Amino acid sequence: MGRLGKSSRDARGGPVPGPRASWRRRLAIPALVALLALEPDAGRAAAAAPRPPFGFEQVVERARELATQPFRDPTGRVPQWLLDLTYDQWRDIRFRPERALWRDLRLPFQVQFFHAGLLYDRPVAIHVVDAKGLQDVPFSPSQFDYGTNHFASSVPQDLGYAGFRIHYPIKTASYHDEVIVFLGASYLRAVGKRQGFGLSARGLAIDTALPRGEEFPWFSEFWLVRPAPGATKLTVYALLESPGLTGAWRFAIQPGEETVVEVASQIFRRWKISKLGIAPLTSMFFVGENTLREIHDFRPEVHDSDGLLVAAASGEWIWRPLDNPSSLQVSGFELRDPRGFGLIQRDRDFEHYQDLETRAELRPSAWVVPKGSWGEGRVELVEIPTRSDVHDNIAAFWVPAALPPPSEPVSFSYAIHWYGSDPRRPPGGRVLSTRRDYGLVADALRFVVDFAGGELEKLPAETVLRGVITLASGSAELLDQQVIKNPVTGGWRLVFQMRPTGSDPIELRAFLQQGERALTETWSYGLRP
Repeated sequence: MGRLGKSSRDARGGPVPGPRASWRRRLAIPALVALLALEPDAGRAAAAAPRPPFGFEQVVERARELATQPFRDPTGRVPQWLLDLTYDQWRDIRFRPERALWRDLRLPFQVQFFHAGLLYDRPVAIHVVDAKGLQDVPFSPSQFDYGTNHFASSVPQDLGYAGFRIHYPIKTASYHDEVIVFLGASYLRAVGKRQGFGLSARGLAIDTALPRGEEFPWFSEFWLVRPAPGATKLTVYALLESPGLTGAWRFAIQPGEETVVEVASQIFRRWKISKLGIAPLTSMFFVGENTLREIHDFRPEVHDSDGLLVAAASGEWIWRPLDNPSSLQVSGFELRDPRGFGLIQRDRDFEHYQDLETRAELRPSAWVVPKGSWGEGRVELVEIPTRSDVHDNIAAFWVPAALPPPSEPVSFSYAIHWYGSDPRRPPGGRVLSTRRDYGLVADALRFVVDFAGGELEKLPAETVLRGVITLASGSAELLDQQVIKNPVTGGWRLVFQMRPTGSDPIELRAFLQQGERALTETWSYGLRP
């Protein structure tokens, strides 16, 4: 997997690739409608309205044409001396806010840009779409404050940008907050009103966790649609390229309490791709309450996300706690037409992190809602071992069971919701925490799973609940179990011990039941004896 670019603000208000301290060195990282369809009355006016000067269809045609040509490697366009900058040198280069795109027009959205260099070796072309047509956004070193660096005069005048970030008054009407970042490969990150930057989304995942290695596509060109004075959405088109494919993307970005990014994509392959990951999310998990390995760190937990949540068309919700495994783990949840999936930061208690700088309890969750029928496939979870919280080692995405021949395009549309806590996901009881140890029996493992939410808090302690524990794969012996009221959380605790009886991987599932009625989501856990 790749490493993500993390962007926030430092004390001077400039871009910082990671919201962690300088020891963090994290690498960078939509329905097919006409431009006027963003307005509420666009449908009624479509017949009389003039054709937009530029739209998604034009990006699709550009991607289709490029797919018939050999891939051109874009590296080498950034001078090597810029790539040799230290992290602190690159971080000291800040875009001047007074030069932000649309600032002088007093529009609700403004755009600032990132300087190429360090890890960002592929400049991207950026254009504006407005009533006059297309205009390039030209690069100039004068747009940047180079801080303590003394090489501004040596920067090529036509260098180009590494990416951009979009600002919108999401918290107060008087300040344009940074709400979404496009920087590095095909990565993008967003926040809702009350979060700080954390996990990332990507345009596409290609051959992730396969022996031959992953292919990383990149957004090579962007078109920013100038918003109306009272707009609450901003549309961005993007062209994606890689050796194996090209693609057209449309992002409709609506910041708010829960920032929503509607995505449409059309993909053209040059050859057969072994594994295509749709709507990929990437995050970091270093240590959590379920980690048995000893980690020497003052922080009890360190992660940007602590679980994978999946909503099946059957109505079942599945919660898979994340972990930092000792070896690569790839899990799949086979579904037809999933209702949603996402990497979730469910633990919102500062006491569990004790990190005043990263504020992990404020990291957003990202929830993908498919549009239309996605057919058969699987939500795949990839967990990569890591010895440091520097690395993003978690990925989740949709893998279609079958794709048309490479000569035919592939289209997917979905929405990504960036948010904090949401009782609707899932609507019933949910897992609060997962803990484990070696139990009280030789060669056994003990699991302690706390559930809360839904109807659980209303049930008195004398209520009889049953833990339904099943072995989905592998071989193991269930030794005992009990379900008890947790007077601290108001929820219920499931405790059980099990002993592996073979060497194959084990898949466990459990939920709480009253009579014949399930009260909670399904807890899912993988073990590698």
